[in-house]
Amino acid sequence: MTLFVNRLTQLDVSLWCPRRGLTAASWHVDAELDGELGGDGMLFDFGEVKPWIKSRLDAGPDHTLLVPTRAPGVEVQECLEGLCVRTSLPYPMEIRAPRQALTLLPWSEITTERLGDRLADDLMRRPPDRVDAIRLRLHEEAIDGPAYCYSHGLKRHAGNCQRIAHGHRSRLHVWQHGNRAPELERQWADWLADRYLVSEEDIVDGGESEYRGQLTTRYRSDQGSFLLRLPRERCAVLPTPTTVEQIAAWLATEIARESGHPTRVQAFEGIDKGAIAQA
Repeated sequence: MTLFVNRLTQLDVSLWCPRRGLTAASWHVDAELDGELGGDGMLFDFGEVKPWIKSRLDAGPDHTLLVPTRAPGVEVQECLEGLCVRTSLPYPMEIRAPRQALTLLPWSEITTERLGDRLADDLMRRPPDRVDAIRLRLHEEAIDGPAYCYSHGLKRHAGNCQRIAHGHRSRLHVWQHGNRAPELERQWADWLADRYLVSEEDIVDGGESEYRGQLTTRYRSDQGSFLLRLPRERCAVLPTPTTVEQIAAWLATEIARESGHPTRVQAFEGIDKGAIAQA
């Protein structure tokens, strides 16, 4: 017998791509569980399936940076913060963070199929009674219109959003004169694609001449100390923390200023959540 739960939960992550560099993803998670029926006529109570799987994914890859350690130009070593990851291709990046903020995978590239299999194998190390096999399928939200991937970190967040490199794949809706503005949506989604959104207050001087042209972000939060260094052109600097509320307000203000028209922005943070702002 197979029990299935579609869209059981969501994963929001950043990941290092050998071609795109630092990017992000938001995935629906579908689950299938094989096993034998019990005397109650059930394989597994739905009320137990969802929190059991979700709690383990939340404690694992969700809101982390996925690092393919065998990708070209990737180096990993221990450091005072926990782990240090340096890259050279397609551009240089350095991140220093507590271990729980990074998910290291011994692959040359991250794929949803391989990650789904890996997570299912992890769940099967201590399976529930009567469950013989678990399969997970990760897939993107179907978006009809512009979307963009961004990474950020929120040092004042009480949960895992404080991790300096986690991210989301998000819709972007822009209104002017009471109507959606698809050209503006495409323009800004293209500009924001694969950028790191950083709060101005978290930027520090990189110091050494070797870091010229790069932007260094550093902060300490409840989970530990974090540092991220990226080429400046891969970053967008906000005058505020990069919460979705402030992202929506910043976008509305910038679009209204550039276009000269009142603007309403609906900024998503991953799947089916976000904020609305007007300027």
